[in-house]
Order: sequence, then structure tokens, then C-alpha cells
Amino acid sequence: MVTIWAAIPFVLLLLAVAVMPLKAGRWWGRYYPLVTALLALPILLGDVLFVRDLGQISRVLREYFSFIALIGSLYVIAGGIRLRLVGSPRPHLNVLILLAGALIANVIGTTGASMLLVRSFLNNNRHRYRVYMIVFFIFVVANIGGALTPIGDPPLFLGYLNGVPFFWVAARVWHIWLVTLALVLGAFYWFDRRNRAGMGGSYRPTRIHLQGGRSLVLLGIVLAAVFAQTPVRELVMIGAAAASYFFTSKPIHRRNQFGFKPIVEVAILFAGIFITMAPVLSLLETNAGRLGLHSSGAFFWATGALSSFLDNAPTYRTFLEVALGLAGGDIKSLLAASPQFVKAISLGAVFFGAMTYIGNGPNFMVKSIAEHRHLKVPHFFEYVYRYSLPILIPVFLVVWLLLFL
Repeated sequence: MVTIWAAIPFVLLLLAVAVMPLKAGRWWGRYYPLVTALLALPILLGDVLFVRDLGQISRVLREYFSFIALIGSLYVIAGGIRLRLVGSPRPHLNVLILLAGALIANVIGTTGASMLLVRSFLNNNRHRYRVYMIVFFIFVVANIGGALTPIGDPPLFLGYLNGVPFFWVAARVWHIWLVTLALVLGAFYWFDRRNRAGMGGSYRPTRIHLQGGRSLVLLGIVLAAVFAQTPVRELVMIGAAAASYFFTSKPIHRRNQFGFKPIVEVAILFAGIFITMAPVLSLLETNAGRLGLHSSGAFFWATGALSSFLDNAPTYRTFLEVALGLAGGDIKSLLAASPQFVKAISLGAVFFGAMTYIGNGPNFMVKSIAEHRHLKVPHFFEYVYRYSLPILIPVFLVVWLLLFL
């Protein structure tokens, strides 16, 4: 029986991720692996020695292995592709880049799209960079963009594996997706128009230069491998990443400022998050009947609230199980009788993943890449109170009114 006390390591890890980089950044940069291990260890030992639920441990480790194999391979392969945008960094161009990233995210995933475009986006705006740029990149490319297909974002892929047809979500929420994108991109355009830095001089038309075409083939292999079975899927991904790393010319890696530090940081922190959040998800599943989830709006906000702080893929899986329980445990019955529940869970998981740095794997990677380039990024709380709460919550209220009220 999982008790509320088992959630303490997760809460402490969440607080450490939020507070320590702000209060003791140098210390945290050196010792965060140790802190993460110390908080995850009681959960592992508790499962082995007291709960004796090795099935839960193996399930968590399998999910983590699949998660890190996917985002790690996409990170490495995208590091071997140099996409240069040569032209004037105007607000309308930045909007088009973010819109292109949202579209691409549904084909190569939010992680793939983020890793492919973030360096070019930052380079093109290097003389007028402001912190809102990295925030809106996370909003649009790393999260909201991938809300249409199972490839787009991990929660939807879990839905596909559980019987939701490939284009089911896209066919039913594409108009909501467009409205959401339009509102968020409109907010970005307002910010960017106010930023006059680096906009002087004559206008130069934008040209696109692509290097590292071989890595595009390897990127396709990774995307095809998504539909294979574990462990073949992960082995193919790792093999494609290794091939990209060893066959990419050093000048491309150097110009991309490619390094393993961002993905190592993500791998360590999310290992701790996956392990420590397992009891939290168990508590949620055990007490699902007391949550009062009997409307699509309730599923939307509940899934969204937890996806902001738990990884959105397992959160999606948990609430889908709750909805299946209400429908008698059959996905076809759920899709036929209560399609609004599935739409609410899908959009809640994907959209609210943008609320914090830990809501979705690519968020932290984008943040780490910007920091690796010595660019200023908002700290955890600033990201929430200055950007995600005042910008995204009103947008999500519109989504709720349009689709679920």
C-alpha cells in the first residue's frame, strides 16, 4: 500500500530543480547527480525490501529507457544537422520559424523539431536575443506544436499503443490546435515587435542553408523505429545516434556548439523524476475514484495540472486508465461513448507540458542548450509566474470554453 509519505522524494526533487539553480547554482551544477541519486534511492530500496514490487521497478526503468533513448538519439542526430537561416531577424520571420517548428513537430516529434531548429533560431536572433524567445520556443515547438499525431508528443504515442487510431486526435482537435497556436504566436509577435534591438539597417531576404543531409536519413530511421517493439526500438535508435555522431564532420558539430552536457543533465534529472514520481502516480491511480472526474473539463484541467509537474506521458497514461475504467475498460467503447474525455486528456497532457521546464523532456533540453551558449534563461519560478501562468492559462481557458464547457 503506497502512502502519502512516498511522495516526499519527488516533492523534494521538484523543489531542488526549482530552487537550487537560483540559490546555489555552482553547487547544484556540481552535485545535482548526487542529490538526484539520494532522493531516488529510498524509492528503489522501498520497492525491493518492503513493497517487493519488482514489476513496478522494471516498468519504470523500461519507460525511462524508452524515453531517454528517443530524446537522446534525436538530440545527437539533430546535432549533426546544421540549419542556417541567413537574413534579417524580423518578428514575422520568427513567427514563421515557430510555426514551421509546430508543423514539423507532428512529423519528427517535439524533441526532433526542437533539436533541429533551436540552434538556428538562437543564431538568427543572437544580436537581439531576449529571454522570452526561448520561452515561446518551448511553448510552441517543444509542446503545443506536437498535439496532432502520435509521433508529435510521447503522450499521444502512448494513446496510439493503447488503441487510439493514428489520426483520431488530429481529425477532432485540429481547429482547437490552430486557435491555440494563433493565440500563442500572436502573443509572441507582440513581444517581438516591442524588441527593437538588432532590427536596424536594410532588410535582407532570408535564405536557408542545410548541412549534414546524411543525418536526415538517420532521423527517418529513428522515427520508423518508434513503431518497433522494445528492445529493438531502442537499439535501433542508439545505433542511429552513434552513426550520426561518428560520421558527422567535426566542423558541423563545432558550429552547432554540440556537446553532451545538456542531454547528460536531462538523463540524470529525469531518471530521478521517473523513479520518484512512480509512487505519486500509484497514489493517483488508487484514489482516482475520489477525484470527481466525470466531465471532459475536469479531465482537461486535472491532466493538465499534473502534466505541468509530472512528465506528461505517464500522466496521460494514468488518466487514460481512469477514463477506461469509466467506460468499462474498453478503448473502443471509450472512443464511441466519451470521445471528449480522450480529447481532453490528450490536449491537457500535451498543452500543459509547456507550463514548467519539467513538464516535457524537450523543455529542459532547450533550456540547457541556451545556457550552454551562455544565454540568459528564466529560472524555474520566473518561467512560471512571468510567462506560463499569464500567457498560457488564458489561452487554455479559451480551449476549455471552445471544446469542453
